Amino acid sequence: MSDWRPRAAGSRVARARLLAELRGFFARRGVLEVETPILGRGTVLDPAMESWHAQAGDGAGGREGGWLQTSPEYPMKRLLADGSGDIYQIARVFRGGESGARHNPEFSLLEWYRLGFDDRTLADEVVTLLQEVAAADPAWQAPDPEPRVVAYPDLLDEVLGVDALNDDAARLQAVAAERGLTVHGELDRDAWLDALMSLCVVPGFPPGRITILHDYPESQAILARRSRERPGCAARFEVYWGDLELANGYFELTDPVEFRRRREQDRARRRARGQPEPAADPFLEGALEAGLPDCAGVALGVDRLLMRLLGEDDIRRVIDFPWGRA
Repeated sequence: MSDWRPRAAGSRVARARLLAELRGFFARRGVLEVETPILGRGTVLDPAMESWHAQAGDGAGGREGGWLQTSPEYPMKRLLADGSGDIYQIARVFRGGESGARHNPEFSLLEWYRLGFDDRTLADEVVTLLQEVAAADPAWQAPDPEPRVVAYPDLLDEVLGVDALNDDAARLQAVAAERGLTVHGELDRDAWLDALMSLCVVPGFPPGRITILHDYPESQAILARRSRERPGCAARFEVYWGDLELANGYFELTDPVEFRRRREQDRARRRARGQPEPAADPFLEGALEAGLPDCAGVALGVDRLLMRLLGEDDIRRVIDFPWGRA
């Protein structure tokens, strides 16, 4: 007989408490909770992210089927363009190629959008949320009080001597080899930057510290505005607790012409890498044409946050039914 038992009994009550604390955080700030579809007619084209295709056995939904959403970003932006005001959602999302101690193909994602915020203001709010939530239960671990805020290019230069905006793929591969990093397959420039940051730089982050990385290369932020301070960069940030990435946010792009240009760049990169090309979302462009208000948005992994609060190092210890037992 198979072992039918759920896996995360020790974190079940903490998860319920965390969800209540998150909802309380936004209720106190007047941010509206919304719901959007898990299954959509299109999905993201970001080469760093693979979507799950869904097809009903009876053909419902048409021959093309649909796509399980990697985040609620696109429909939430349609709500913003429709005048929703500040909104948040705790959604179930799906991503291919992600399974292991820090990844589960299906997971809980907290996503929110704030009108009148830019990327730096929203990053500060993420830190406030982490600190307030951690303080809600004396048994939970808390991050260090002062985060480090550093630009992506500056950190790569500081740790590896890499010029994130100008070094080519061959130079980045050589730096990886010097560090003993072996990567199978052929990588383009952005993939090498990702590998160097995630495998050579981030593991050195102090365990209790929150680190905010900002000003990512523009090629790694299809839906972020250009940085006002650094040419070649976009107004994107990521938040880490120790060496665990928790959140990814943007000062949101509102220009539909620029969005179309970047979308075609992502298509081209997928083709060059031999990746499948999913159906693009058919509605976001129209929302941008209608007018997306000035806002910043961020997505935060709820399961990963729970890992940090409980001091767990394996996501399967905070999910009752991880992949393989779902």
